[in-house]
Amino acid sequence: MADSHRDLIAWQKAMALVTDIYRVTESFPDREIYGLTNQVRRAAVSVPSNIAEGKGRLSKKEFVQFLAKARGSLLEAQTQLEIAYNLGFLQKKDFEQLDAKAAEAGRVINGLIAKIRRPV
Repeated sequence: MADSHRDLIAWQKAMALVTDIYRVTESFPDREIYGLTNQVRRAAVSVPSNIAEGKGRLSKKEFVQFLAKARGSLLEAQTQLEIAYNLGFLQKKDFEQLDAKAAEAGRVINGLIAKIRRPV
């Protein structure tokens, strides 16, 4: 397994997603700065943060728990992005790209969970 959280593909994909989410939410209405903009950013930031924190834990069980939190935050961010799209804050192309990136990050997180749970 990777020595650093930065070596984990799941963390790398989550970081790329956060960066993209911050960029697209710059165009959200100003009235949403404390609403949906803040919510989706916080959920997105939580994904790589939980992956990193879990990697730093001392047991595989704890790592899996933090990966599960990351997966939950990822689904939260996807839901919020869909709300933003439904409200017209995101263009279809941007929503589809972010949703695809989030889905890929989710698959990688699920794969990492499965790998960690596998008997040695």
